[in-house]
Amino acid sequence: MGIDLAETAIRGTFLDFIDDPWKHVGNEEAAVRFHADGLLVVEAGKIVDFGPYAEVAPKHPGVAITEIRDRIILPGFIDGHIHLPQTRVLGAYGEQLLPWLQKWVFPEEHKYADRAYAEEGTKHFFDNLLASGTTTAQTFTTGNLTCNEVFFEEATKRNMRMIGGLTGIDRHVPDYFANTPEQFYDDSKTLIEKFHGVGRNLYAITPRFGFGASNELLAACQKLKEEHPDLWINTHISENPAEIHGVLALHDDCHDYLGVYEKYDLVGPKFTGGHGVWLSNDEFRRLSDSGAAVSFCPSSNLYLGSGLFRLGKATDPEHRVLLNFGTDMGGGNRFSLLNTLEDAYKVGMLNNTILDGSIIPSDQDLAESERNKLSPFRAFYSLTRGGAESLYIDDLVGTFDIGKEADFVALDWTAGPPATAWHQSLLHDGGELTLEAASDLLFGIMMVSDERAVDETWVMGERAYKKA
Repeated sequence: MGIDLAETAIRGTFLDFIDDPWKHVGNEEAAVRFHADGLLVVEAGKIVDFGPYAEVAPKHPGVAITEIRDRIILPGFIDGHIHLPQTRVLGAYGEQLLPWLQKWVFPEEHKYADRAYAEEGTKHFFDNLLASGTTTAQTFTTGNLTCNEVFFEEATKRNMRMIGGLTGIDRHVPDYFANTPEQFYDDSKTLIEKFHGVGRNLYAITPRFGFGASNELLAACQKLKEEHPDLWINTHISENPAEIHGVLALHDDCHDYLGVYEKYDLVGPKFTGGHGVWLSNDEFRRLSDSGAAVSFCPSSNLYLGSGLFRLGKATDPEHRVLLNFGTDMGGGNRFSLLNTLEDAYKVGMLNNTILDGSIIPSDQDLAESERNKLSPFRAFYSLTRGGAESLYIDDLVGTFDIGKEADFVALDWTAGPPATAWHQSLLHDGGELTLEAASDLLFGIMMVSDERAVDETWVMGERAYKKA
């Protein structure tokens, strides 16, 4: 894997999370761990020590130290919902979900049956992830065996923790693109045996969405899950009103979209439904009770006109739903999860126009309105520890806890448009960084800097990307 087995260390300003900030309304700092001058010690790609430099350094005399100055270092970002073979059609104009798939996506994804094309596209995909600070992703591929082999092979070369799997669809799709349930099952078995648990690869049973899956395909997913209960389930749910109407017309024995997946025993821990824009209150409750997750993809939801996800509802403490954030590239028009945070903040503010009661007083819900506000701590928790918890990989990544894999990103708060450094100097103009100033700078990164703020990305304790 190219991992340096010798003990090395990184010195800098570190921030990660020891709890969920939504649990600490009015005191979110209680969920944060912050070392203005910290030391992260790595051996064989794993964190072996971490804390204030003055405390940790004496325990490791002679260790080689890389110092990262004037940056905020966080655990590597986790993208809970992204599409590898849509890299080249990112930014396609003018359609909502279903016509967009037919016009742009299916023809492009079909090209990934060719190994040379798949290899070229997959390299671009991973290069863009690392340049955006993303070190882990739950990824949609295609229904073609070659594309999936290339995906896992490239993830292994880069030593990145990836979750993915053969993407099944056999309804409402061109004939040239469709799986058969039998082929989907057989090829999935081949990939599971070859790649699941090998290196940092993890496998997800991946029915693309309820509108594109026959009963037989969903039954094949159920069979795979019964045979391999440790696998993940990755799919879409309640993204677009037209899609939802189509799903319920196909499954007239189900009264909502979640019920389709429940019918095949797919909903539970390690299940992620992408989008969830139009989930009902009852669906949120059932997702919470089951331990399943939703991936919030605001950039895509805005770009394709799908709607506004109810972040405040998903974070209701009585029925808290596990959440990760996803770029949904190419429905989302950026690889950068920092752009995703910007759009997520705006979605929350739009929802609050309804919840504050200024339009219809009877719709006022000030508690939900408060939970819609995406503070910097809530935001970066969602890309790190929160994303890891939602995917049940928090024993591996998401924090700087000893024993975790040493994936992290260094953010330059001065990067961005020409006036960014001047703007950020209003918040911090030299000296040791405080937690309050770090919070303000992170919010500035969310709203101003985009992926230009990513200065370095490290994978298993080795630098995998450095901004030129």
